[in-house]
Amino acid sequence: MSPIITVIVAIGVGALGVLGGYIYRKNVAERTIGSAEQKARNLILDAENRSETIKKEVTLEAKEEAHRVRNEVDKEVKERRLEVQRSERRLAQKEEAIDRKLNGIEKREEKISKVEKEIASEKEEIDSIFERKIAELEKISGYTAEEAKEMLLEGMEKECRHDASQMIKEIETRAREEADRNAKEILTGAIQRCAADHVAESTLSVVNLPNDEMKGRIIGREGRNIRAIETLTGVDLIIDDTPEAVIVSGFDPIRREIARLALEKLIVDGRIHPSKIEEMIEKAKREVNQIIKEEGDRATFETGIHNLHPEIIKLMGRLHFRTSYGQNVLKHSIEVSHLAGLMAGELGLDVKLAKRGGLLHDIGKALDHEHEGTHVDIGVQILKKYKESENVINAVAAHHGDYEPKTMEAVLVAAADALSAARPGARRETLDVYIKRLEKLEEIANTTEGVDKSFAIQAGREIRIIAKPEQVKDDEISLLAREISKKIESELEYPGQIKVNVVRETRAIDYAK
Repeated sequence: MSPIITVIVAIGVGALGVLGGYIYRKNVAERTIGSAEQKARNLILDAENRSETIKKEVTLEAKEEAHRVRNEVDKEVKERRLEVQRSERRLAQKEEAIDRKLNGIEKREEKISKVEKEIASEKEEIDSIFERKIAELEKISGYTAEEAKEMLLEGMEKECRHDASQMIKEIETRAREEADRNAKEILTGAIQRCAADHVAESTLSVVNLPNDEMKGRIIGREGRNIRAIETLTGVDLIIDDTPEAVIVSGFDPIRREIARLALEKLIVDGRIHPSKIEEMIEKAKREVNQIIKEEGDRATFETGIHNLHPEIIKLMGRLHFRTSYGQNVLKHSIEVSHLAGLMAGELGLDVKLAKRGGLLHDIGKALDHEHEGTHVDIGVQILKKYKESENVINAVAAHHGDYEPKTMEAVLVAAADALSAARPGARRETLDVYIKRLEKLEEIANTTEGVDKSFAIQAGREIRIIAKPEQVKDDEISLLAREISKKIESELEYPGQIKVNVVRETRAIDYAK
C-alpha cells in the first residue's frame, strides 16, 4: 500500500478511535451524571425528610415548652391569688380585732367615767367624814392638828436620826476599810524603802578624862580655866564625883559640841591655860563649821535635792546637832523627805516638790534658839528670804496645821512628818507629859453626855468608853463615837491616831424566890 493510503487509513482509524472514545466518554459521562442526579435527588429527599422530622420535633418541643410555661404561669398566678386571698383574710381579721378593741375601749371609757363620778362622790363623802373625824380626834386627844403634826415630825426625826446613824456607820466603815487599805499599802511601801537610823541625843555631853587629876587642871587656878571655857563656849561644865568624866551641859547643841571638841583637844595637848583654851575653841569652831557644811551637803546629796542656797545648806547642817524628843532633826528631815517623795510617787504627784518640802519642813529649828516665834514661822521667814517657791513655803507652813495646805504635796509632807514622829522608838516623852495626855483624853470622854466611864489603853492610842444604856441607844453609839472623836481632834495634840471604842451593855437582873 501506498503511504498515502496508509496515512489515510491511519487517520481514519484515529478518527474512529476518537469517535469511539468520545462516544464512550459520553456514555460514561451520561451514566455518571445520571447517577449524580439520582444521588442529588436522593439527598434532596433525605434532606426534605430530615427537615420534616426536625420541623415536627421543633414544633413538638415548642408545644411542650409552651405547655410548661403555661403551667408555671398558671401555678404562679394561682399562688399569688392564694396569697392575696390570705392577705385579704388577715386584713379582715385585723379590722375585726380593731373593731372589737374600739368597742372595748369605748366600754372601758364609759366604765371609767362612771367610776370617776363614783370616786368624786366618795371623795366628797370621805372629806366630810375626815373633817368630822379630825374634829372628834382633836376633841378626844386634846391636841390640835398642828400639835399632832409636831409630834409626828418628832417621831420622824427620831427615825431619821436612827437611819442617819446607820448610814454614817456604814459609810464610815466602808471609807475606813478602803482608806486603811490604800494608806497601809502606800505607807508600808514607803517605810520599807526608807529605813534610817536615829541617834538619841540629849542636852548633855560627856567628856572622858584620862585620870581624875585632869579635873583640877580643867578648873585651873581659882577657876580661871573653867570660867574661860564657859565664857567662850556659852555652856556649863559639870565637874562632880563622876570618875574620870566631865559633863558639858548646854541647851544649844552646837555650842555643846564646840566645847566637847575643845576639851578633848586640850586633854590631848595637856597644856590648859586661857590662851590655849581660846586657841582650841577656835579650832573646834572651824571643825564644827566644817561638819555643818558636810552634813548639809550629805543631806542634799542623799535626798537628791539640788539648787539650794548655800545658807540653807548650812542651816540644814546645823540640824545635825539638833534633837526633838530625842530624835535627830536632820535625820528626821531626811526621812520625811524620803517618805513624802515615795508617797508622792505612788499617788502620781510632784516627787521633787514633796521631797524638797519634806527636807526643809523643820529648817526653822536651826535658829529657834536665836529668834522668837515657832519653828514654822522661822522656817517660812528663812525660805522667803532665800527665794524658795511658794509651794515649798506652803508645805513648810502647813506641816503642823498652822496654815491651810494649798497642794497635795503639802498634805503629804504633814503626813510624812507625823509618820516619822510616830514610829515606835523615834521619839521619847517624859512620863509627866504622857500621863497628862492620858488624863486629858479620859477627861474629854467623861465630859461628853451619855458616857459612864472611859479608859485610855494601848499607850493612849485607844480609848474605851462605857456608854449609859438608859441614855444612849444601840443605834446612837456610832454618833457618840463620832462626837467624841471630833472633840479629841479639836482639843488634844497627839501623834498618829486614837481609836474611839464605845461599848453599850444592858443587863437585866432578877431573883427567883
